[in-house]
Amino acid sequence: MSRDWPDKVASAGPARSAERCKSRRTGNRRRSILQQATLFLICALATSQVMVARAHTIEMQPATEECFFEDLHAEDKMTVTYQVAGGGHIDIDFEMTDPDENVMYANTKQDTGSYDFVAFKDGRYTYCFSNKMSTVAVKTVSFNVHGVMYVEDDGHTAPIEKEIRALANALEAVKDEQEYIVVRERLHRNTAESTNDRVKYWSFAQMLLLAVVCAWQIYYLKRFFEVKSNGY
Repeated sequence: MSRDWPDKVASAGPARSAERCKSRRTGNRRRSILQQATLFLICALATSQVMVARAHTIEMQPATEECFFEDLHAEDKMTVTYQVAGGGHIDIDFEMTDPDENVMYANTKQDTGSYDFVAFKDGRYTYCFSNKMSTVAVKTVSFNVHGVMYVEDDGHTAPIEKEIRALANALEAVKDEQEYIVVRERLHRNTAESTNDRVKYWSFAQMLLLAVVCAWQIYYLKRFFEVKSNGY
């Protein structure tokens, strides 16, 4: 038995070394696969449709109009969403025109809105926010512009690339919804704080009025009894 034991130890050593080398090769292969998959995703995003998204917040002075434009190619997709965060009656006028200056869409006196379209020709598409209906109120408008630019689909798009595009569109929709909720929350918070201030001031006014009425009643009753006592 003493002679067999060293042989067993000697045979176990190379076996463990082989297992370690095998596990290392497996780990390296997995890392290589992950790196290739990551590189593929990056290349797919770089060569696929370009997602463009921009968020802006502007202050609209009374009786003014702010216009912006996007240079698009035919078949480009674009979406504009906007919300009025505060000011006046919380409304704004919105208008979209094509490269020929024809009105594609108009929405008047609304606190929020969204318009999406596919460009039918190359050119400059202009969208304007107007506060001309107001002569006093300054309004805060938040808007997002996003879309898919330079759309090219040769019919040989890989399924994973289509999934990536769908995921990117879904993420943009979630982002827009989140920004819309943030603006609405800010608007509702401002309304709640304003209502709270009004209730507080009205309560103080009622307390002051009650104190004045009580003081007047006490004074009147004292004067009444003083007159009666003098009469007797």
